[in-house]
Amino acid sequence: MSAAKAHLEVLPRSLQIVLGLGLVALLAFPFVSTDFYAQMVARMMILAIFAMSLDLLQGVTGLVSLGHAAYFGLAGYALAFLTPAGEAVSLWWTLPVAVLASGLGALVIGFFVVRTHGIYFIMVTMAFAQMVFYLFFDNKVLGGSDGIYVNFKPDAGVFDLENKRVFYYFTLAVLLAAYVFLRRLLWSPFGRVLAGIRVNEHRMRAMGYGTFGYKLAAFTLAGALAGLAGYLWAAQTGYVNPELMGFHMSAHAIMMVILGGMGNFAGAIVGAFAFEYLLHVFKDLPTIGSVNLGKHWQLWMGIFIVLVVLFAPRGLLGVVERLSRRKDGAGE
Repeated sequence: MSAAKAHLEVLPRSLQIVLGLGLVALLAFPFVSTDFYAQMVARMMILAIFAMSLDLLQGVTGLVSLGHAAYFGLAGYALAFLTPAGEAVSLWWTLPVAVLASGLGALVIGFFVVRTHGIYFIMVTMAFAQMVFYLFFDNKVLGGSDGIYVNFKPDAGVFDLENKRVFYYFTLAVLLAAYVFLRRLLWSPFGRVLAGIRVNEHRMRAMGYGTFGYKLAAFTLAGALAGLAGYLWAAQTGYVNPELMGFHMSAHAIMMVILGGMGNFAGAIVGAFAFEYLLHVFKDLPTIGSVNLGKHWQLWMGIFIVLVVLFAPRGLLGVVERLSRRKDGAGE
C-alpha cells in the first residue's frame, strides 16, 4: 500500500464540514442525552486522544508500535499514586507530572527501540510493553493484578471535575487542544521530516537529517500524549490496573487508527468513535439458535477491519472524501 493511497494529510473542504458538524454534535450532546451516554462519549474522546498519539508514530512517522499502551497506563498509575486516600489532588501539577512520567518512559524505551527497523521495531516495542505490564502485574507494592482505585477526581480549583458535564467539556477541550497541536506539528518542519522518514528514511538520512533524533523525539512525544489520555482515563473511571498496559489496548489503538484513516489525526478521532460504537454493537448481537453472536464480537470486529483495509485503505475518512468527490463530479 503506497503512502499516497494510505494517507490523507490534506483534508478536503467536504471533510472539514463533516468534522465541524461533528464538533457541534459533541458540544450539544450532554444537553440531549443521559449522563450514562455522555460519559460513554467522554470515554470515546479519551480514546481518541490515545489514538492520535499513536497516529503520530504510525501514520506520520511510519513506526508501528505494539506497546503504546504502556505509556497510557503509566500516567494512570501516576495519578493513582499521587492521589491521597482521603482527598483530591490538584490537577494543575499532577497532570504535567503524569504526562512527564509517560514521556520519560517513552524516552528511555525509545532510546533502544528506534534503533531497530521493520518487524524488529514492532517486536521490541511489544517486548518492552510486556516488561512494564508484568512489573505492575506481579508487584503488590504497585497494586498487583487487582490494580488501584482513584477515589477522587483531580481538583481543578476553578471548576469541579466531579460534575460529569464539566468533566465532559474538559475532556472535549483537551481533545481539541491535542488535535490543533498535532495538526500544526504535522505541517511544521519537524512534521515534514517525520513524513519524509515514513516515505524514505534512507533518502532523509542522505540529505543530512539525523533520523534517529527525529524518531526518538516523535516516540517521546507520542508517549507523553498517550499519558495525557491515560491520566484522563484514570480520572474518569477511578480505577487503574495492568490491563491498561496490555497488548489488547495497543492493538485497539492500532485498529482505531486504521479504521479512521492514518496520517491526519482527524481519522484517529473518527476511528476511536467508530471502534467503540461498533464494539458495543457487536457485543449486543443476539443469540441465534445455540450461537451467541455477541460473545464472538472480536471475530466480527476483525472481519470489519479487514474489509476496511481491503476496500477503504484511507479509512472511513477516505470513504467520505471519495463519496464527496464523486458527488462533486456528478454535479459538474
